[in-house]
Amino acid sequence: MNVIVFESVHKVFRQRGFFFLRKPGAETHALKGVSLTVSEGEVLGLLGPNGSGKSTTLKLISTMLLPDRGEVLVQGCDTRRHGQEVRRRVGFAVGSERSFFPRLTVQENLEFFAALENVRRRDVSGRVESVLSAVSLNDVAGKQVMKLSSGMYQRLGMARAMIKNPAILLLDEPTRSLDAAAADELWSLIRDLSFTGTTVLMATHNFEEATAVCDRVALLKQGELIAIKKAGNFGARELRDFYLEMTADSVTEELRIGVSA
Repeated sequence: MNVIVFESVHKVFRQRGFFFLRKPGAETHALKGVSLTVSEGEVLGLLGPNGSGKSTTLKLISTMLLPDRGEVLVQGCDTRRHGQEVRRRVGFAVGSERSFFPRLTVQENLEFFAALENVRRRDVSGRVESVLSAVSLNDVAGKQVMKLSSGMYQRLGMARAMIKNPAILLLDEPTRSLDAAAADELWSLIRDLSFTGTTVLMATHNFEEATAVCDRVALLKQGELIAIKKAGNFGARELRDFYLEMTADSVTEELRIGVSA
């Protein structure tokens, strides 16, 4: 069953400011006719350099952005017409300091966001304990958020996204600022979530991460989906070489079209 469907999705960002100061054609085409599907319980990696469209893709699924053209469906719900329904089903991990109340503790922050996500009051304590354990933050549950390290912020962002037990989990470079051991723990958590039926989309520019965690990898360049590959068929070095080959200026459009798993 496909829980996420992109049908010829375009997203354009236009230059802001007074109209007489705008440069003609000052537009950024973040996504250019992207079509893809994601199955239930799948871990899909969105791989590419900065500016390739990875974060835009996640934001379109979460309804933080809406498509300019095309259609985005999340468990059959159109993100334009059924945004509230979509947001109930999707958790977006944000690991920035501004995403939390700095003077509240880790536990107090999660309790607040659990209430915001309409988690039943009798379930809040158990949910908070469960997600803290999952991201290995039990030992700092009583610590003020402003005293956390950058890696801990990353893990807290993941805990916040998981608090409502979403069907779909969106991760934007989830292992940024994590050491190797913490990253490996997070990779294991992502795989465990997929085994229980949670669909995970993960934006990354790390080829090793993509091949270690994902079932498939969608390769993006400047807003275009150039290929989707089964991660198990490639090692990190092979995937990197394939990506560089597919994004070389000498590669023709005919060669890119139809490349699939």
